Amino acid sequence: MAENITGKVVVITGASSGLGAETARHLAAQGAKVVLGARRLERLEELADELGLDRQAVVRTDVRDREQVKALVQRAVDLHGRIDVMLNNAGLMPLSPLEMERFDEWEQAIDVNIKGVLWGIAAALPHFKEQRSGHFINVSSVAGHVISPGGAVYSATKYSVRVISEALRQEVKPYDIRTTVISPGAVDTELPASVKAEGVADAVAGLYQDYAIPADSFARCVEFVMSQPQEVDVNEILFRPTRQQR
Repeated sequence: MAENITGKVVVITGASSGLGAETARHLAAQGAKVVLGARRLERLEELADELGLDRQAVVRTDVRDREQVKALVQRAVDLHGRIDVMLNNAGLMPLSPLEMERFDEWEQAIDVNIKGVLWGIAAALPHFKEQRSGHFINVSSVAGHVISPGGAVYSATKYSVRVISEALRQEVKPYDIRTTVISPGAVDTELPASVKAEGVADAVAGLYQDYAIPADSFARCVEFVMSQPQEVDVNEILFRPTRQQR
């Protein structure tokens, strides 16, 4: 499968830890040219050193800022002359009952989980159209399929990722662009730390402690969809830990 990954230029948001960092490790090991964005530049630079990347391949990026996401994609084009995969991975999980009125968290979730994906699409799409090739991989969640108390806002943002991705899939067919949504369940990342609501954070941490599977489970899904021949477009993957019920 690596024969369809080697040499591909892959931009990853939210790459300083968790799913993004682990995917960068896997793809770099298979010869992909990764360009990494996240808010924590120090963590990105440590990852670049680990992977033997030029420091120019990491860019401080807040996906809430459209211009920063555009600059991240442009860095990949400047370094490698093209972009083959846009992995819109950055996200957070603001779980809480609506009656708690955690308004700042609601706004941040919309800005990161929805707008961040839109800005990634907007940044990469002109290059993909010009090349008449490319691959969007957008990260949703099991919460984009299953709604639970306390998950209204988070589920809404992750449903939105699926809706945006399906519309995108239909729109880009004339350009031979592929689209994939990956919806993970409980995976061992820093995501549970974004849950701050009293009484909710402990429950989420306990669930992840009991059920979470390693982040390389996600990275292997990315490898699988990328490695398919150009004429094969894997549109959606939903996966959970075997023991996770919902």
